[in-house]
Amino acid sequence: MSEKKKAGLKELSPIDVYKILPKINCKECGQENCMAFATKIVNREIDLDTCPPLLKKEHEKAYKQLKELLKPAVKEVVVGEGDLAVKLGGKLVMYRHEFTYMNPTAIAIDVTDEMPEAEVQNRIKKTEGFSYEYIGYTLKLNMVAVRSVSGDPEKFKATVKKVAESTKLPLILCALNPSVVEAGLMAAPKAKPLLYAATTENWKDMAELALMYNCPLVASAPNDLNALASLAKTLTAYGVQDLVLDPGTFANEGLPDTINNFTMLRRAATKGGEELAGYPLMGVPMVAWMGNGDTAEDLLKWRESYLASMLVVRFADILVMHGSDGWSLLPITVLRQNIYTDPRKPVAVAPGLKVFGTPDENSPVLFTSNFALTYYTVASDIESNKLNAYLIVVETEGAAIDSGVAGRKLTAERVADAIKESGVEGKVKHRRIIIPGKASRISGEIEELSGWKVQVGPRDSSEIPKYLIEKWQP
Repeated sequence: MSEKKKAGLKELSPIDVYKILPKINCKECGQENCMAFATKIVNREIDLDTCPPLLKKEHEKAYKQLKELLKPAVKEVVVGEGDLAVKLGGKLVMYRHEFTYMNPTAIAIDVTDEMPEAEVQNRIKKTEGFSYEYIGYTLKLNMVAVRSVSGDPEKFKATVKKVAESTKLPLILCALNPSVVEAGLMAAPKAKPLLYAATTENWKDMAELALMYNCPLVASAPNDLNALASLAKTLTAYGVQDLVLDPGTFANEGLPDTINNFTMLRRAATKGGEELAGYPLMGVPMVAWMGNGDTAEDLLKWRESYLASMLVVRFADILVMHGSDGWSLLPITVLRQNIYTDPRKPVAVAPGLKVFGTPDENSPVLFTSNFALTYYTVASDIESNKLNAYLIVVETEGAAIDSGVAGRKLTAERVADAIKESGVEGKVKHRRIIIPGKASRISGEIEELSGWKVQVGPRDSSEIPKYLIEKWQP
């Protein structure tokens, strides 16, 4: 692998960026001065292009220097066109506690050129239709992988054409025969699909196609990292810049090798600065379906799901899957969302008054914290039971109820202030508030500071409906 090292994130400070900036404090970027801009840049909170002076010709050298300085350890590769284009890679660090992970793992569902058209359309529809609301985020699938099973260029071309006409999701064209891949590209010449895959045998023809159609290309050398590095070096020297690395995905006995190879590649890129390892990584959990004979379908889906989960955790930037059922995909998308949140910032919602149903002046008033998981759990329990109620979301800096009370993020003062600022006093004629059971220790202080009578509610929000029936009296 290359000996060239990149500047690690920990070695980069705002002063490194500031030295290269124009240093005119023009505020055109929206920041107070160039040092503030440099700090935001290092934290990846804003883009370099938001500094208009840097885009001028006289600062072209500085712009290029900063681009190189800020280049992520894992290159960002774009697949597809338009609003649904998928960004792969772009990672700065190996572990998420070091810094936020960029560009969540893309998940593709496969179709083949031997599936009946109705089945292809159904799988596309399920892929596009997968949607789940989770703590304020909408979880979705991202891509469609078209696989050549027949080996027939015309058959593959016809299938790619149908898929391209049916969805705007980015595509992966999967075939080892360059003639088959070319036929698929002819069916969707401007789709900028990801080409899978270049190997040590077909690399030149696949590289030609990637360059001709301006497509990213997967370099594949299963369970041979030296061959993979050599292939990446050959392809980049040939002119292909947008690469994705496939070190091979193996189920069952091959799982330790799979996890080890992904880990070694990401470590080489982020810790060792090895540029030939600094590309997005592809995992193929659908191998769980292969060679399993009469194994029950649900078991295969489960195996694929746990393999995919391991790969999400172990640095995969894109996954190709076969199972399309919601129950097998939901855990993976939830895990992905949890990993790709910003560890520096609590997952929180805006504080304030939330109205459920059609409450009146006698309706119950409750409060909760602004930790997203807490809020959406409480909100779901209120909504699903069709309750008419006011819910005050208290600013706790993203802390849950119990940890908020223990860490003084949820205090009686904050609750009293939230009651006053919410305006709920003008909406109900009573002065009674139901507080979470886990906040009972501050109930007396809340009464004293707010002037409201406190009722200690259940510890679990699922018990709110029963509690209101039995104990709510305005």
